[in-house]
Amino acid sequence: MAHHPIIFIDGEAGTTGLGIRERLAALPVTLHSIDPARRKDPAARRDAMAAADLAVLCLPDDASREAVALAATLGENAPRLLDASTAFRTDPGWVYGFPELEAEQANAIATAPRVSNPGCYPTGAVGLLRPLVRAGLLPADYPICINAVSGYSGGGRSMIEAHERDGGPAFELYGLALEHKHVPEIHKHATLSRRPVFVPSAGHFAQGMIVSIPLHLDDLAGHVTAEDLHAVLATHYAGQDHVRVLSPDPTLSAEALAGSDRMELRVHGSPRNRQALLTARLDNLGKGASGAALQNIRLMLGLA
Repeated sequence: MAHHPIIFIDGEAGTTGLGIRERLAALPVTLHSIDPARRKDPAARRDAMAAADLAVLCLPDDASREAVALAATLGENAPRLLDASTAFRTDPGWVYGFPELEAEQANAIATAPRVSNPGCYPTGAVGLLRPLVRAGLLPADYPICINAVSGYSGGGRSMIEAHERDGGPAFELYGLALEHKHVPEIHKHATLSRRPVFVPSAGHFAQGMIVSIPLHLDDLAGHVTAEDLHAVLATHYAGQDHVRVLSPDPTLSAEALAGSDRMELRVHGSPRNRQALLTARLDNLGKGASGAALQNIRLMLGLA
């Protein structure tokens, strides 16, 4: 009988852990769980890691760093790691788990001992910006401003409880000190030389996300049009299952991809005003979290 790969989710009771666990039901894998009463016991977690082929870390940043150190004590018996926190997304010793990033990225993920799952907002922002910078259409030092709205499920337990208990605010900006933890990740993986301004927000809906980036076309390289931007994105993502480049829509609902693991990219433009708007629409819990993790798990375990 074939050996099914063994997966241990450290932090399986959290939003991302639950989403991954649900999606794993469709894969030929064995999930190794520990007694809930011992889920914070280092000895129990170390034993679970030793038994696993792949450990998926769904923990806060500091706890994630501790878990990685714990895994390192196992030496050659350590599992491969997929980390869903912010802790290692800009670490050169980790492979960035965005399979569509470059032509060779999926292979790099497939063979890496340590993979960092991307953030939800960066998935949209990097997905839009990186191909345009790499193609030379968008200068790396362009003053990028990123506006984004997410469903409240991305805001952690206290935000989820506030929305589900009180109805929550209809819409709120946050991260207004301009120090959001996703900015270094966007800065690095979008290959920007200037730190972008990032303005996140949450709406009173559970799941879904839109990332939008306005551009003045006269400030780009050459006489670039919105059609040129669309063509670069369409070429970069041609043949990808999870990322699609679509024609502009007159309106976009953030909730449209809730429950999906896909992302939609669009370029909206006004030729007369020489302006364009890049948009990415995804589910913050899908391609923005658990759905991306499932893609990476498939690649790392050869189940793609």
